[in-house]
Amino acid sequence: MRKDPSAPMGSVTPLWLDSKALQGTLTGEAVRRRIDLYLPAGHTGDGLPLLVDLVGFTAGGPAHTNWKNHGENVPERLDRLIHSGAMPPVAVAFPDCFTRLGGNQYVDSVALGAWEQFLIAEMLPLIEGQFGCGGAGRRGVFGKSSGGYGAIYHALKHGGTVWSAAACHSGDMGFELMYRHEFPAVLRTLAKYQGSIPAFLEHFHTALKTRDEDWMTIMLLAQAASFDPDPSAPWGLRLPVDPYTCELIPERWAAWTAYDPLSLAPQYLDNLRALKALFIDCGDVDQYNLLYGARRMHRLLTDNAVAHIYQEFPDTHSSIDYRMDVSLPILAKALIG
Repeated sequence: MRKDPSAPMGSVTPLWLDSKALQGTLTGEAVRRRIDLYLPAGHTGDGLPLLVDLVGFTAGGPAHTNWKNHGENVPERLDRLIHSGAMPPVAVAFPDCFTRLGGNQYVDSVALGAWEQFLIAEMLPLIEGQFGCGGAGRRGVFGKSSGGYGAIYHALKHGGTVWSAAACHSGDMGFELMYRHEFPAVLRTLAKYQGSIPAFLEHFHTALKTRDEDWMTIMLLAQAASFDPDPSAPWGLRLPVDPYTCELIPERWAAWTAYDPLSLAPQYLDNLRALKALFIDCGDVDQYNLLYGARRMHRLLTDNAVAHIYQEFPDTHSSIDYRMDVSLPILAKALIG
């Protein structure tokens, strides 16, 4: 599936990390985690910038290093881009941050795990200590969808200190547009299990076949575990709506929206200004309404004189890995500049 068979093949090395940040989660997450590390052909890692790939919901980092039918996986894409001269050589880490709720928002949660700390305090020292890549001023983070959310969240919280470049592809922002209208369907699904979240999860993890509505439900539960965990509830899960009337519970919904990048941005603008590159894009017919959140972020950053690149492209939310051809060279060039 390599688009350019003449491009020298880089290497992918699997690393394993026994995490302390993931111990004792209410969802029972595995603490032993795989991190694939891509190095370009002819490089040991020493002195290279380091990019970290945060994947979207339902996937883990190694999904991006696996063989891909009728298309490139990310290492093959990197081989082509580097060989063509479109981008300088970089190391790229692919951490497995999959969870029993199907995904991750890359934040610290008492229910789902301290994923922010996993990435910063555990993964980066492991990779940089062994391979000599990255380091202060030479780290970037990128992702799509939930991974795009993770990229912009980490840029907001740790821009200029941990991360020096970030790319957010179709990332979660504008929560009232993307989440609020999903809660009625989630409650209808849970009603099949007498409203019991544990009963639904038992079905989800044992069913021979899951349904589309099951995936939407578990996705909203994963967001609940990330943004508003309840240590007293089974799996640490509670929804921000009344289970009978579907009315928003103000304090619970406020806990969610506090994590919206549009809510976070005003207090972290200086961190974004400290980045060497910030890239944001979204499809103009994104089926999760993320375009409008992206436009709001673009306007907020423009109004506050935060340097960034913003692009809209003619596509949906799905199958948009080709957008890495735009973002990855921007990040790599910024980190060596």
